[in-house]
Amino acid sequence: MVTGIRPTGLTGTSAAPADALSTPGMRRARLCILAGAASGVAACVLLAALELRREPDPRGIVLGAAGSLLLVLALAAALYRSVMPWRATTTGRWLVAGYATAAVLSVPLVGPVGGTPGRAWAFVGAALVGAAPLLLPVRYAVTLMAGTVLAATATAWWLGGPVRDAVTATVVLGLTVATWNVLHLWFWTFRAQAREGHDALARLATAEERLRCARDVYALLAHELSALVLKAELASRLAMVDGERTRKEAAEMRALAAAASARMREAVHGYRSVGLREQTETVARVLRNAGVRCSVTQPERELPPALTGPLVSVLREAGAHVLRHGEARWCTIEIAREASGARLTVVNDGAGDEAPDLDGSGLPGLADRLREAGGTLRTWRGDGTFTVQASVRAGS
Repeated sequence: MVTGIRPTGLTGTSAAPADALSTPGMRRARLCILAGAASGVAACVLLAALELRREPDPRGIVLGAAGSLLLVLALAAALYRSVMPWRATTTGRWLVAGYATAAVLSVPLVGPVGGTPGRAWAFVGAALVGAAPLLLPVRYAVTLMAGTVLAATATAWWLGGPVRDAVTATVVLGLTVATWNVLHLWFWTFRAQAREGHDALARLATAEERLRCARDVYALLAHELSALVLKAELASRLAMVDGERTRKEAAEMRALAAAASARMREAVHGYRSVGLREQTETVARVLRNAGVRCSVTQPERELPPALTGPLVSVLREAGAHVLRHGEARWCTIEIAREASGARLTVVNDGAGDEAPDLDGSGLPGLADRLREAGGTLRTWRGDGTFTVQASVRAGS
């Protein structure tokens, strides 16, 4: 049953990008998964503590409590390392080594203590069995489980306690907790894969759009540019021989260049001619499909084309920024008509304290273009939100 799947990124061996698994939302998910998985281990330690209360010798209670506390602290540190893959690998190795040392020391400290010899450590052994899938790869986890069962058997036999009861408690309770933990690991795997898939889709959509633009540009200009190259070579050869033919070739080159420029302007106009209302609904639909609650506020009347062109580019980039960065749960898109133009405001709650820098996005470039056209673009963070606001004037 405990043949588990290693959860992506849980112990620092992730195949996913580090930034994808280090976002605030993913860290919260990791800690929730860890808390649920560690609850079974805590139940085993609690049963061991209840058994310690039956010890008549106060010194034995103190020693047993010290051994249990040392093991709990070492286990907590090792589990914390398992959800922090950005920590140094050597740190994780030292924490696991400390956990193994605490487990060995708990045998003489906890084993003899309690109303029934060996029973308290049988519960501690169940905690070790249950925590093994959280800390180690499958082959090492199985080895640790088998060694723990043997240690519980030898402890009960050496102290004269009921061997069958100790083995039953360690095996049954330990495997139950281990199974519970493996289920949590699977849940984490699905969550991490969903995040990776979300990021991959965003990258794929961007790559497809770039390829489509490249194909369109090639289809538009390939013939004209090839003809221009050939005619330029021909004109260079005829320049010293036939001046009239050279002038004719130069005129044809100018005509080809003008035609290519006109076709390019038409293509660019086609890209920019998408209505702002239509583009807003498209962006809102994409965000909702990605799990982001999105609300839209638009003016009743359509804005003039002179205002919608710059705002469409800002809206596209702002929507892509919400998908690429942060862990946004909601987003608001507001378009308002002003006396001298229009204003677009996009706000989302995915900024957080560790929001990525904007240098890798297209927003700085859009700010420069808007400034050249007489508009403005502002971005700021505050109270866990990130805001993009673009303003354009009717005369720009």
